[in-house]
Amino acid sequence: MDHKNVFAALQEIQEHGRAVEPLITGFTAVYHHYDLDAQTPGNGYRTLVKVVHSCIIHILQKARYIASNCTGAFFRMDHNMAEMDAYCSALCQLRALLYLAQVLLSDNAHGQLYSQEEGGLSERFEREYISMHKACFYGRCLGFQFSPSLRPFLQTVVISMVSFGENYKKQQTGLGIAALSFFTSGKYVVDPELRGTEFERITQNLDVQFWKTFWNLTETELLSSLTRITSTVVQVNVIFTIPAVSLSLPLASDPSFSVSMNPPVAHWGPGPVKVRLISHTLRQGQDSAELLALSRPEGPQLSLPGGFSRQTAPLSPCLLIHFHGGGFVAQTSKSHENYLKSWSKDLNVPILSVDYSLAPEAPFPRALEECFYAYCWALKNCHLLGSTAERVCLVGDSAGGNLCITVSMRAMSHGVRVPDGIVAAYPATLLTTDASPSRLLTLIDPLLPLSVLYKCIDAYAGTSCQSVKPAQQLDTLVALGQDTVKLLTNFAQGATNWFQTLLDPKAAASSSPTTSSNGPLPSKSHSVEKPQEVKEYPDNFEPLRSRCLVDIRTPCTPIMKNPFVSPLLAPESLLKGLPPVHIVASALDALLDDSVMLAKKLRKMNQPVTLTVVEDLPHGFLSLLQLSKETQEASDICVKRIREVFKQEELPADQRQQEGLN
Repeated sequence: MDHKNVFAALQEIQEHGRAVEPLITGFTAVYHHYDLDAQTPGNGYRTLVKVVHSCIIHILQKARYIASNCTGAFFRMDHNMAEMDAYCSALCQLRALLYLAQVLLSDNAHGQLYSQEEGGLSERFEREYISMHKACFYGRCLGFQFSPSLRPFLQTVVISMVSFGENYKKQQTGLGIAALSFFTSGKYVVDPELRGTEFERITQNLDVQFWKTFWNLTETELLSSLTRITSTVVQVNVIFTIPAVSLSLPLASDPSFSVSMNPPVAHWGPGPVKVRLISHTLRQGQDSAELLALSRPEGPQLSLPGGFSRQTAPLSPCLLIHFHGGGFVAQTSKSHENYLKSWSKDLNVPILSVDYSLAPEAPFPRALEECFYAYCWALKNCHLLGSTAERVCLVGDSAGGNLCITVSMRAMSHGVRVPDGIVAAYPATLLTTDASPSRLLTLIDPLLPLSVLYKCIDAYAGTSCQSVKPAQQLDTLVALGQDTVKLLTNFAQGATNWFQTLLDPKAAASSSPTTSSNGPLPSKSHSVEKPQEVKEYPDNFEPLRSRCLVDIRTPCTPIMKNPFVSPLLAPESLLKGLPPVHIVASALDALLDDSVMLAKKLRKMNQPVTLTVVEDLPHGFLSLLQLSKETQEASDICVKRIREVFKQEELPADQRQQEGLN
């Protein structure tokens, strides 16, 4: 690649930088109005600021590296400029998202993050998503917005997925496809562009069964046994089945009366519910004949590793009931064992995790019915689980967070005891196709693309679908942050100078601006008022388009607005009386606005609620517990919130260790 191409690439980056600068200024002036409160900064507009900031940082770092090293004997100009081109493409697409966000900001009511108008931005964004280029975000720019410690993992996931997708239609078992994929993955390691293009094709056009199969690879005995090597050792890890019989529970308002709870019946009639009991310490009741009679012969049994006491501990006053994530379509408690084992040790409480039936074979309301029935059974039979259930906490991530809230709503509506608290990690609280600033990130997120999100919603809602046709041209969005404005200004002024000085010092001298190198570029003053409504992309701008169009199908059924599907839409009568809700969300999660808006709604109703927004982590960070310090810290926040529900005080490390061994 010659010097002329280097200069052209920088000019294009400079053009994008200057264009987003006023958008950033506008967003920075108003995005605090969309936070829960001043102590909890976090919403999709802030996230867009953060993502653009990260992209520009990478561009600056690469530009400085090229400027400092391009005369070296071992410098690879083609490789480095390919990276610069990729980030230039990423900045172009992020610019398009800002224009779309600007429309959202203009159209929505003050403080409202979701566009709920029929045919509004949601439909326009879907049409843009169909044709917009996304491969750069899955190739050289993969995971640039996340913590650096997670990027190798994300690269492994994407390479595994594209290799798995290449062999998916072949007549193999899931593990067989995985083994075959291992031998075809090499080309995706050495060719980021090929990887990005193939990942774009897979995420856009393969069906929900592909995602179920791929996500469930962690359920295979071979792969799960590898993760167990590094996981916390517990004394109890047993799978059993709750029989499908009616239960009688005391009425919460008057325990002298009882209410009958029927087993789950939706879609195929009464059926049992599979659950997993995890306990770091063997407690009373957990080795009882009554419980063991319910255990599944193919499941893990009670284990008493060396170093543990074989004495049975007394019943715990606390019980943690867990609903796993997986988009309502994949995974079981087995995929979530690692952090549940760790929590059982840290909290010293038994954990019951529910393996509810999955969509699309079991759409709404089967999963909700099974989780609610398991909750009722646990209240009635807590003595078998090693607990007196004086304090009960529901915890779940993603789809499981949704189920925690809706199970509590169902408990209120049936008149039975509600849990003492809910801890929901990055919950999905709005299973509709409404657009929000954080959901615009589905264009770039390798773990939660829009087409995959829609497939999960469609499967859980059990709906017929309608295709969205590509549009030739569409409307647009919004703006970002003052630190980023400075970065953009410095880059627009300085990056060209670096390369001009390097390549042609005389030309650089003649073209240098007369202003100080640290001074601002001449520019129009930008109002800090709310940006004006933008209806179309500017005349001189068009985002990059993909040759691989998305076959996206939009879920379209009133079920999506059922309050037990989308608790964010629940009336106050169903939310009033919920226990304290503790939400732990990620600033970079496409579902961030689900958490922010639910917390705002509960706060407005004077319902007890907390929101913690962690930085630099993707959706699903609990399953990445052992990969980085940041994911461990996020898990610790969840543990802290559970302690608050249980009214526990954290024990010193030496005392926790002593209790675990005695």
